[in-house]
Amino acid sequence: MSYVIDPPAQPALPIAGSDDLFPVRRIFCVGRNYVEHIRELGNDEREPPFFFMKSAASIALDGETIPYPPDTSNLHHEAELVVAIGTGGTDIAPEDALDHVWGYGAGIDLTRRDLQDQAKQMRRPWDFSKGFDKAAIFGALHPVSETGHLPKGSIKLTVDGETRQDADLSEMIWPVPDIIAFASRSMTLEPGDLFMTGTPAGVSPLVPGNTAVVEIEGLSPLTVTIAG
Repeated sequence: MSYVIDPPAQPALPIAGSDDLFPVRRIFCVGRNYVEHIRELGNDEREPPFFFMKSAASIALDGETIPYPPDTSNLHHEAELVVAIGTGGTDIAPEDALDHVWGYGAGIDLTRRDLQDQAKQMRRPWDFSKGFDKAAIFGALHPVSETGHLPKGSIKLTVDGETRQDADLSEMIWPVPDIIAFASRSMTLEPGDLFMTGTPAGVSPLVPGNTAVVEIEGLSPLTVTIAG
C-alpha cells in the first residue's frame, strides 16, 4: 500500500537546549481564562472557559518573520502559556492532571479580530479568525523535569519594546490541572496534544513591521516579526 500523494511532514516544536523535537498532534485553545481580558472584550466573566482548535498546520516558530495575513485589518496578539501533553488519558482527575504534562512553552495566539467579531455576530464558527496560516506561534518547549510546574509567574508581551500585556499565571480562572481535566471529559487526550491556556488583558493590533516578544518566567522568550 502507498499514499496517492506525499504525506505531510510531522509538525513539531523545538525543545530548549536539545536537538530533539516534540511532535504536535492537536492544538486546544482555551477562551476567556483571565478576568481582565474577559472584561476588555465585554464578555460575561461568570461563564466557564470554552475550547476552540487551531490546526497543527498553522504553526510558526520563534524567530520567524511572518506575513501580515490576508482578509483582515485588525490582527491581534494574544500571549499564552503553552502546555505540552506527554501522557494521554480520558476523564483525568484534576489532582492527577499534572502527571500528564511533558512540558511548557510560550505562545502567541494570533487572531483576525474583525473576522472573529463578524463570526460572533452571525453565530458562526471562529475557524477562519483563529486557524489561518502562521496563527499559532510557539517558542521552545521546556520539560517539566527542568522547570517544574508553573502555577504562578510573570507573563508579558511587548511590541517594539512597549509593554502591551503584563500579568501573572496565577490569575488564570481555570489553572492548568482544571483545563486538562475539563477537556479530557469530552475527548481522549493523546501525547503530542498542546493547550494554549488563554491570554491576559492588553490584546491589541499588530501592524506590518512590528516585533512581538513574549516572556514567561522560567521559559525561553518567544519573538515574532510581522513582515513590513
